[in-house]
Amino acid sequence: MSAKLIKGTEIREEILEEITKEVAEIKDKHGVVPGLVTILIGENPASMSYVTLKIKTAHRVGFTEVQDSQPEDISEADLLALIDKYNNDDSINGILVQLPLPKQVDEKKILNAIDPDKDVDGFHPVNVGRLMIGGDEVKFPPCTPAGIQEMIVRAGVETSGAEVVVVGRSNIVGKPIANMMLQKGPGANSTVTIVHTRTKDLAGHCQRADILIVAAGVPGLVKPEWIKPGSCVIDVGVNRIGMNEKTGKAILRGDVDFDAAKEIAGSITPVPGGVGPMTITMLMKNTLKSLKFKLGLA
Repeated sequence: MSAKLIKGTEIREEILEEITKEVAEIKDKHGVVPGLVTILIGENPASMSYVTLKIKTAHRVGFTEVQDSQPEDISEADLLALIDKYNNDDSINGILVQLPLPKQVDEKKILNAIDPDKDVDGFHPVNVGRLMIGGDEVKFPPCTPAGIQEMIVRAGVETSGAEVVVVGRSNIVGKPIANMMLQKGPGANSTVTIVHTRTKDLAGHCQRADILIVAAGVPGLVKPEWIKPGSCVIDVGVNRIGMNEKTGKAILRGDVDFDAAKEIAGSITPVPGGVGPMTITMLMKNTLKSLKFKLGLA
């Protein structure tokens, strides 16, 4: 029997509808809506496409969206000044600097210049620390891990006491989702193991997992025999392995052998259409939270 598909496209729609409703209620009661600024440097096609989708989504849920495009040769000082401007703009609740940045700009310095209370990406060291402490200290969990947790919860997967294995130790996905799953609280309370390229018996660790979260960036890394029957498999990998000559679109594969895995797992995310749609969705949720913190509603 094939696994239940955990579709990010469907969960995204549920969450965006919830956000749209809440934004309308706040506008009615308080006369304000969330403000999000996206700073785009240069004309990288992938970045421009991603930013366009963020803008479209922000407008859909009723946000004020400011698109601030800057030239590729912007100086680090000018970019820092721009961030300072938005840090002090009361109408802006979320500041997003689209990566990657040009060589003349220190990426770490730029991200650290964002007010932690407007860092809706959740990358500022202050927000990383808040995430580590957990509980009420958490303001903005990183968007992709937050989306993963939402998918697990909304799919009805039991997390309390579950063996969670995270494949990958990146600062963007692996480390934060591991931290989130071991915290006290709903959607967590798990026993977490992080594995990586230096792990001995990688397969053995994966075989123990009630919830297997794979974010390694290696197409087909996780073999079907590594998957515990009936487990929940979250495949974060989006790997381009070729081009469809007829459609001109990239052929995407996850880090898990999906066709084989879906006959073993109890539930699984597809690629594409799984974790991917959740990242921008959770960015919108974090931006709404920022306004709610400001209004004393969160």
